[in-house]
Amino acid sequence: MSTGHANSSRDMLSRLENMVLMAADLPLAAIRQQIASGLDIIVHLGRLRDRSRKVLDISEVCGYENGEIVIRELFRFCEEGFENGKVIGGLRKTGELLQREKLARAGLSLG
Repeated sequence: MSTGHANSSRDMLSRLENMVLMAADLPLAAIRQQIASGLDIIVHLGRLRDRSRKVLDISEVCGYENGEIVIRELFRFCEEGFENGKVIGGLRKTGELLQREKLARAGLSLG
């Protein structure tokens, strides 16, 4: 588990690529393949207009295809309103986890 600073799950992947490129002379394809094989889930937190921080997106890293890291959104924060100065809403499921077996082998309970 680690943290990083970016504006979205996809942006976090770009930032990782750039950090590696600054430190090592490796082909971009090799960097992307390593990132895709080393990450399973990206949880993106962000600040809302009421200044609160919420989980805005949970995405699964599904692999590397056609020169790109493939990610799949699993959950997205949906704003339902604004009440007493607070954003009202919650996470909504948008996709199914594909790598269930891999995460189960790692000891994660998928309920």
